[in-house]
Formats: sequence, structure tokens, C-alpha cells
Amino acid sequence: MKCFHLSIFVTLCLLISCLTPSSFGYNDLFDIGTAQSVAVTGILTCNGRPSDGTKVKLYDVDTFDPDDLMAEGFTDEKGHFLLEGFETEISDIEPKLNIYHNCNDEHPCLQKFSIEVPDNYITEGKRSQKIFDIGKLNLEGKFSGQQRDCFN
Repeated sequence: MKCFHLSIFVTLCLLISCLTPSSFGYNDLFDIGTAQSVAVTGILTCNGRPSDGTKVKLYDVDTFDPDDLMAEGFTDEKGHFLLEGFETEISDIEPKLNIYHNCNDEHPCLQKFSIEVPDNYITEGKRSQKIFDIGKLNLEGKFSGQQRDCFN
């Protein structure tokens, strides 16, 4: 009976992997989908000064599997960042920028919030042709969806 349940489990796993090739990294292996890229820039501040060393990550949001990390980095001494990344997907990518900070906050876990990138900044191919500029953002404020993230 255990072998029968294992067989069903393996069959289900194979079926799921065929239905969601991106979740197992098969898009690149089988050249399925289209490469789509996006770039985001901005300046982050805290208490009127540049927020240097602030972590930023660019993701493609996925519904049925973990989000795909497209790029990550940190702000420079002027609070500036520029991220560019791409993902190969069958459907359109849904890019978002995650910002992780501790502005006016001494808690060991960072504050995290996301900014969705508008669709018109998505470019077909591995190099972005447009850059989404979030402008100058003061991290002292509270942002919609902001939460603590200890495992970023």
C-alpha cells in the first residue's frame, strides 16, 4: 500500500512540474517562454540623509510557486540604487521592488515593503530598454503592506 501512495505522489509531482515549468527552472532548460526584463532606480533617505547600505531586491511575482529573484543590491553612500533583471516566463512577468530598511527602528528584523513596477516598463529580452524611477523616497514614513522580515 505504501508503494501505491508513493507512486501517486511521484505521478502528481511530475504532473505539477509539467504544468509549472518555471517553478522547477525548466524554462531555461527547454527554452520555454520569453525573456522579459525590467530595471528600477531611485534614491532612499532616512531623517533627511541618504540611506546607504539599504537592501533592495527585484522580484517577479508568481502565483503558484515562490517569487523569482531577478536582481538584488544595496544603496550607495548617496542612497541611490539601480537594479536590472530578467526572467523567462510563458506569461507576462509581474515585477516588484522590495525595500528592506531599519530607518528609525532598532528592531533586529528589518522593515519590508514592496512597490509594483508598472507593466509599461517591462521589455522583451534580457536587457531593459526603460528604467522605472521611483524618485526620492523617505523611509521615515509607513508604507502600505509594510511588515517585519527577519529572513531577507
